[in-house]
Amino acid sequence: MNQGTYPLAAAMVNQLNRVDMISNNLANANTVGFKQEGMTEGSFNNYLSRAEKEGFTPTKINTITNTVPKLDGKYINQEVGPIVETGDKLDFSLKHPNSFFKVMNKNGQVEYTRDGSFKIMDNFLVDSSGNNVLDNNNQPILAEDDFINQISVSRIDFKDLEKVGYNNYKTKPNAQVEPLELNEGEIVQGTLEKSNINTVSTMVSLIDANRRFQQTQKGITTIDELNSKVIDKIGNNTQ
Repeated sequence: MNQGTYPLAAAMVNQLNRVDMISNNLANANTVGFKQEGMTEGSFNNYLSRAEKEGFTPTKINTITNTVPKLDGKYINQEVGPIVETGDKLDFSLKHPNSFFKVMNKNGQVEYTRDGSFKIMDNFLVDSSGNNVLDNNNQPILAEDDFINQISVSRIDFKDLEKVGYNNYKTKPNAQVEPLELNEGEIVQGTLEKSNINTVSTMVSLIDANRRFQQTQKGITTIDELNSKVIDKIGNNTQ
């Protein structure tokens, strides 16, 4: 394979992943409490350097792939979305950017969310997906007069969280979780936090990712055409 094909093929894969992530952001532009996701791109330089320090001798193919672009990781935009008044007593928003409501999923596992659009089901407080909202003792909350003070709010750094589903998070091992006593004035009733997606800039990013994909695709096609011409020319000279 032509050496130039390696970075182009990898770049195509990266742009496809970007398109998927940006499309998901756009799809959740109206999802309560949704946080925009992004990804960082780099090369294999750091992995190759680490291998060399461990006594690994690079080969020709390692030198080639050292220039191949790859996705280094994902990140979450922690910026608080716009807060809108709804007047609904079961709607809540959080004041602090690193605060989360605590819910229990259908498998009995604790998850965290910033989606405060709650409702009452079977006399229990649940989130928009029907998961029980929990108190600080991880117990479901009955829809009683003082249920607001029972809603558990925890402070967690985003670096200690990983996304599960489309709008919830779970803690990573050894995560630092700080439960707040009686919410400590952290929640605002009758309001909701909208997603922090800027639809205009996100659409521009989607167009950019598509164009980059097309450019790399064209580059591979051009290399393939050149290789075919070279092979034909060599074949004709050997006859």
